Amino acid sequence: MDGNDVALTGVSMRFGDFTAVHPTDLTIGAGEFFSILGPSGCGKTTILRMISGFLDPSSGDIAIGGRSMAGIGPNRRPTALIFQNLALFPLMTVWENVAFGLEARGVALADRKRRADELLALVALDGQGGKKPTELSGGQRQRVAVARALAVEPAVLLLDEPLSALDLKLRQHMRAELKDIQRRTGVTFIYITHDQGEALTMSDRIAVMNAGRVEQVGTGDEIYDTPASPFVATFVGEQNMFQGRVASVSGGTAVVDTALGPLHGVARGGLAAGDQALVFVRPERVGLVEADDGEAVNRVDAEVERRDLEGSFVNLFLRAGDQRISLHLTNAGAGRDVVSGRRRVGFRPADAVVMGVGEVARE
Repeated sequence: MDGNDVALTGVSMRFGDFTAVHPTDLTIGAGEFFSILGPSGCGKTTILRMISGFLDPSSGDIAIGGRSMAGIGPNRRPTALIFQNLALFPLMTVWENVAFGLEARGVALADRKRRADELLALVALDGQGGKKPTELSGGQRQRVAVARALAVEPAVLLLDEPLSALDLKLRQHMRAELKDIQRRTGVTFIYITHDQGEALTMSDRIAVMNAGRVEQVGTGDEIYDTPASPFVATFVGEQNMFQGRVASVSGGTAVVDTALGPLHGVARGGLAAGDQALVFVRPERVGLVEADDGEAVNRVDAEVERRDLEGSFVNLFLRAGDQRISLHLTNAGAGRDVVSGRRRVGFRPADAVVMGVGEVARE
């Protein structure tokens, strides 16, 4: 531990007979943009509230910068929390909102105003300090909330789904804004979200939670390309999923007998011949096989059901018996990718992941 790392050691949270967070070990590095990703009710906000001090863990310890937070209230922790509804004060001006925490700490008026101006410049709101929050756009109010949280110079900034109320384009814009602010300030950000796009876009690392447990921690690439469980595989991004039984495992590659024939993929999790298994492959890793492609060992004949145009790419949906298969194709222009009838699709074994059966995401 060094700097302002956040370390959870055996931390759990129980409400009566219900366990919201099972014993969890987690370390978040100083200056890291760390996201906790998961569906509603998985325990991610509970973890955030334990770090902030608004909830006391049922067991375990939370340390920030090597110092245990046991018995230390929210107002004395080196953290600041941005709520989902932002909670700006409507009757105060923007700069007064930003400086509110400094006023509570007895900072002189001139120093509060100077610091507020510095932070408004940091979040690209120069000259907006005299306005009321109601005069700002949703994205601007979001930046005011960030500036207010940074005013008290926290070591750790906690953000509880702060972009959920914004429309899609503004959310996408604010992702870049928040990451830029975090990079420039060097403050540790712990970001709670159920939106995989937010987590993958902004985070240095991500913890994926399900039913009160952390199922995987890794970079966005690691989470997306090498999921540790069927839940992670299906919650983060889209997947084609095939069910079957392991025929053989050799050299890290598993062959799975499915209703559509044998499929090859990268074996994960100690598979053995005879095990029930799931084969996952991303839609963008599946292609139309026009000829005998030596790399596309996995081949399936299927009937085209639908083509959906989404600008820069095309979604193609096919069916083989009871199995639905989706492909993401680059838009070649002028409908040149339009296909119909029965086609063969294929994918490389290196692009497929084989795991034992387990819970998959419902969302």
